[in-house]
Amino acid sequence: MKVYGDIQSGNCYKVKLLLSFLGLKHEWCHMNILDGETRTKEFLSINPNGKIPTVVMDDGRCLSESNAILGYFADETVFIPTGKYDKAKMYEWLFFEQYSHEPFIAVARYIQKYLGMPESRVEEYHSLQSGGNNALSIMDSQLGQTDYLVGHQLTIADIALYAYTHVAHEGGFDLSLYPNIQAWCKRIREREGYVGMV
Repeated sequence: MKVYGDIQSGNCYKVKLLLSFLGLKHEWCHMNILDGETRTKEFLSINPNGKIPTVVMDDGRCLSESNAILGYFADETVFIPTGKYDKAKMYEWLFFEQYSHEPFIAVARYIQKYLGMPESRVEEYHSLQSGGNNALSIMDSQLGQTDYLVGHQLTIADIALYAYTHVAHEGGFDLSLYPNIQAWCKRIREREGYVGMV
């Protein structure tokens, strides 16, 4: 199995982290987005959308979109709740990650870390701070009640949100303001099979 991605990308890292927790062997194929490696004819034949992460399985089937990949590999494991309501809450957090968290935190991080804060995007960067802090506040509130986002069991919702949250400071967000998130990050880091971004 091959996984095409950039370990510094939260969307790619979340896949790497789940595969590590599950102990699934794979070949990591590094892709450089800024150099256009996802726009080559060869890569577009694998994923016409030209985005990472993309998984090519042993039988040649391809799968993209990070949260879909998480769902595929976590199926029938402890990382997906068995109860109907808890499973729906897990999906609720996955949608939250894509629509209320990543568009602010990941984009701010991209502008600062990857682009080096170009003058043309400084205003946009500052405009993202409010939305990002709102997302972190919502998470911190939930994590003040439960060890993980859906009760007391780590799910793919935690893995998805951990990816960009634990490096949110690289986008200008002060995680010291969110003690419950900090404790949650520590719990995840201490789990067997954990692998970091670096």
